[in-house]
Amino acid sequence: MEIMRRKIKIIQGITYIIFAAIALNFLNSSLPIKALSKEEQKFKVEPLPYAYDALEPYIDKETMELHHDKHYVTYTEKLNQAIDKYPELKKLTIEELLMSLDKLPDDIRRTVRNNGGGYYNHGFFFSIMSKSKKSEPNGKLKKDIEKSFDSFDKFKDDFKKASLDVFGSGWAWLIKDNDNQLKIITTGNQDSPIFDGIKPILGLDLWEHSYYLKYHEKRSDYIDNWWNVVDWDKIEAIYSGK
Repeated sequence: MEIMRRKIKIIQGITYIIFAAIALNFLNSSLPIKALSKEEQKFKVEPLPYAYDALEPYIDKETMELHHDKHYVTYTEKLNQAIDKYPELKKLTIEELLMSLDKLPDDIRRTVRNNGGGYYNHGFFFSIMSKSKKSEPNGKLKKDIEKSFDSFDKFKDDFKKASLDVFGSGWAWLIKDNDNQLKIITTGNQDSPIFDGIKPILGLDLWEHSYYLKYHEKRSDYIDNWWNVVDWDKIEAIYSGK
């Protein structure tokens, strides 16, 4: 009950902020649109935690430059431009913003969904990769994966199958659902588990821009090689709530 009360209070607080934002925008609707300085941008472009070529030969330098400096930066810029119309929304974290899409003003909801999702998903994706020598998790995460999927190899096979079944652009995720069960899910475009208040444990970008320069149409090869750069220490920390 206490957890539910806290959730209700959080939702009420977010709702108040959104309504205040809408009211303020109505008052300022006649003001001209201006370019945003770095100081005015709520959401920042986070640098990669490694060099562009750090994931070679599995993910090439050119792909990482394009992925981070073009796609991720563009998502960030468009997200900031959208919420700049409603300054009160800058009080929200990216998670709070994306969990409140149904409450956002109509004129920015789609933009925030697409670009806010892209901002969150890419920040997460970049953070869980490194040139790690660890090929699989340890401890509780490994035990829970084996419990849910019979074995770690079976989990990888299921994850790959789900990834290959994504038609067009999207993502594959490992999550823990509301029943505390590990599940593999997929989302289209830049949709994210965080929309439903679920923080992902593992996520793979399946948009062509994440692999086409190196792997062309061979998504299967991209998936197989991606496991070599998954940072299992980071994934374990996420899973344990650190």
